[in-house]
Amino acid sequence: MSYIQSAILLFLGSFLLTYFTIPRIIGVVEYKKLLDEPNNRSSHKKITPTLGGVAFYFTLILTFFFLNPYDDLDIIIQVLPGLTILFIFGLKDDLVVLSPLAKLIAQIVAVAFVLSNSEILITNLNGFLGIYEIPFYLSYIITGFIMITIINAYNLIDGIDGLAASIGIVISLIYGLIFIYLDYDFFVLLCLSVIAMLIAFLRYNLSKSQKIFMGDTGSLIIGFIISVFTINFLSFRTPELENLPVIVENLPFIAFSILIIPLFDTFRVFAIRMFNKKSPFSPDRNHMHHILIDLGLSHFKTSLILSVANILFVTIFTIVASSSKQIILIFLLALILIGLFYLFFMLDFKFSNLKKKVRFKQKTKELKDKIIVMKNNIFFW
Repeated sequence: MSYIQSAILLFLGSFLLTYFTIPRIIGVVEYKKLLDEPNNRSSHKKITPTLGGVAFYFTLILTFFFLNPYDDLDIIIQVLPGLTILFIFGLKDDLVVLSPLAKLIAQIVAVAFVLSNSEILITNLNGFLGIYEIPFYLSYIITGFIMITIINAYNLIDGIDGLAASIGIVISLIYGLIFIYLDYDFFVLLCLSVIAMLIAFLRYNLSKSQKIFMGDTGSLIIGFIISVFTINFLSFRTPELENLPVIVENLPFIAFSILIIPLFDTFRVFAIRMFNKKSPFSPDRNHMHHILIDLGLSHFKTSLILSVANILFVTIFTIVASSSKQIILIFLLALILIGLFYLFFMLDFKFSNLKKKVRFKQKTKELKDKIIVMKNNIFFW
């Protein structure tokens, strides 16, 4: 069987397995009444089945079995235990709700398994900020920090229908193209599997009659896989990167641009919470998607806007990183981040004022209606 045939079969297999597994999960969840009830932070109004990530886990298990012959670095043996740990803790969190500390500990343990493979540690920054080789102990800290940050960032954008899946598709597609350039068959096929799973999931996540959420079970799993994509991209050695159309020292900027939507949203929300003297893990409705939803956009339009923005950022950074020095990219990144902070600050500010105006008009109208009724009653008598 050729590589192209294997890729097609893997894509179709991952899609069909997820597509036909999710309705069974919905049935079990509804029968056992394990439904997600909306609260004051929710963007949905009806009780909805969760645990869509269960389908992801079983699809990935079969995918790894199929990909084993392509695994030259023995990555599966480290990824699989971590994936299982996050599946178990994500499942428990969806059912009984875990504390942020418990989830963080689970992520650290899961990441520790991946860090045991020295082949995928980030040991060389290839000239990023003038840094090349880094101490071995520091490579563990940097690699682990990047993975945990990505897992949490992806977990936090799972707040409305379609967003987490759409962003996951965009990120996996871009990494898939990069791994094609680098001739890394294992990760190309894994990217295809993730894309197929998320496309199948979207059919139900955006449905009105068979809706399901991926839950923490799904967002932790997909975030974990995306973090593995990222550290493998950043851990490639200089000779392996010659096929990429960008300057090697600019690769961290490319990685950041690929993940800019979840990372920016996480940094922004954490900053707002700490500024208000709250825990960075305290729940609220300050996410970008909440602001866009509150402005009147649908879940689909909000997800589409943020996904297209993600693609746009990657395109811009790739073009600039192909020939520019780091100082230009740093300036560009700072400009974009300041612009995004200002934009969503103004949107939030305008919406807050808009809410006050709408409420004032509603109260005024209600008062006028009462006065008119009273006048009519007096006139009638």
